[in-house]
Amino acid sequence: MNNYEVMYIVRPVEEEAFEAVVAKFDNLINNNGGTVEKTDRWGKKRLAYEIDDIAEGLYVLVTFSAEPKTVKELDRVMKITDEILRHMIIRKGE
Repeated sequence: MNNYEVMYIVRPVEEEAFEAVVAKFDNLINNNGGTVEKTDRWGKKRLAYEIDDIAEGLYVLVTFSAEPKTVKELDRVMKITDEILRHMIIRKGE
């Protein structure tokens, strides 16, 4: 298994909806054979530029270990999830 980080920005939504999105992706990693080590909720921050007329977003950073197939599935689901404005998955060096 490799170590990864994923940073994603969630549209400004209610607290319950935000927690549901975070839980959805943590569960997706765990259910596909990965392990979530840490989930940091950075909270609401101003974006450098507007995306779809949205100026603020809720930032989340997740550190996890997984196989490459799990990362591909995570990327696929994040691309089709409407609440996600942007995301980036990187593999951490050893």
